[in-house]
Amino acid sequence: MLNRLDLRGTGDDDLRRRLPRPAAQVEPPVDQVRALLDEVRRGGDAVLRRVTERYDGAVVDDLRVSPAALAAAVDAIPAELRHALETARDNIAAYHRTQVGDEVVHHNGSIVVRELTRPVDRAACYVPSAQAPLVSTVLMTCVPAKVAGVPEVVLATSPRPDGSVDEGILAAAALAGVDEVLRVGGPAVIGALAYGTESIRPVDVIVGPGSAMVALAKREVAGQGLVGVPSAFAGPSEVVVVADASTPAEHAAIDVMLQAEHGPDGLAWLITWDEAVADAVVAAVAELVPASPRRAQLEATLAEGGYAVLCDGPEQALAVANAIAPEHLELLVDDAEALLPLVRHAGAVFCGPLAPASIGDYLAGPNHVLPTYGTARFAEALRVDDFRKHIHVVSVGPEGLAEVGDQVVALAEYEGLPAHAESIRLRQASQATEAARS
Repeated sequence: MLNRLDLRGTGDDDLRRRLPRPAAQVEPPVDQVRALLDEVRRGGDAVLRRVTERYDGAVVDDLRVSPAALAAAVDAIPAELRHALETARDNIAAYHRTQVGDEVVHHNGSIVVRELTRPVDRAACYVPSAQAPLVSTVLMTCVPAKVAGVPEVVLATSPRPDGSVDEGILAAAALAGVDEVLRVGGPAVIGALAYGTESIRPVDVIVGPGSAMVALAKREVAGQGLVGVPSAFAGPSEVVVVADASTPAEHAAIDVMLQAEHGPDGLAWLITWDEAVADAVVAAVAELVPASPRRAQLEATLAEGGYAVLCDGPEQALAVANAIAPEHLELLVDDAEALLPLVRHAGAVFCGPLAPASIGDYLAGPNHVLPTYGTARFAEALRVDDFRKHIHVVSVGPEGLAEVGDQVVALAEYEGLPAHAESIRLRQASQATEAARS
């Protein structure tokens, strides 16, 4: 089930070259995505309906879910699911409220600089549902948008073959305070949210995980200057499990599998410096996968993206993890805290034998929409600021103008921008005249 990779004796400079990546990373379907986006831009709602029938097998007339269906879903789901959703919602909201700070006020001499934060007007949260009804992702995307103060939050997700949306997803949307639900998925709806159609108004920001094609579609429309998207590539799921003999093989094996459940194109890696651990975990995975109800998704991921890696020791194991820059990094080792200083690139770290990534996926509070495909080298988890803009306000009085005016003139003249310099000289002259009069 897990491919073997022996990196013992490999220098740090050669690690990234030797690490395999999914085929989608090497040959992304950019042309296919661009063609579909162009089709949506030209054809609008008709194209969305046609694509939904083609890929989801669903015939939909109204692309929106009715408010009545949204409200009814909360009462229709089992009580234990509702309780779990409400607990997760509250934990996510509480954590993300810590990211909302007070207004910044800074003084440069007599010049006062303030920083205003303003939410975008309309944000879209994309939640994939073809492989699994990801109710947790509804909360992870929509709750931070509401904490940020976004007036209109739109959820987009694929319908089931009968045209309906999973009740759990609708209930989570209602509990998160979502304003509108679209029953359309895939890269086509990314285009609709960016361009607008007859029935869908465009948004300012699109967030959420998805397939490689969905993530590419977000990059394409962002590159056209139409919407904002987080810098992270939130594509197929990834996990790297660093384990030693202190962790039961079954624990490491199930954690290698837990993100692979999402389906193909992801990564599921075990890294260890103990051959016996590698052998035991590989054997455990081979035993657990055939018994799983999601065997097909697991096998699709593990065939290409599943690896058991042997390293020289803990330092090289973390060097490998940093080179991968995984979405989820688990440290299932003795004294996991001691390895934290070595972590440089990861979307989220789960530290210790009782902290599987599933805790973070559901209830810890931080966001589970995380950077994939190596973008953790420069990007981070979804945050409140992904739904907000920071606007600086500069206030200048007579003292401030006197303090910096001559320097502004000097810089403007050097750059050959005379109007910049004159804007200062005119005000300096006015100030001198007023001073003479008084």
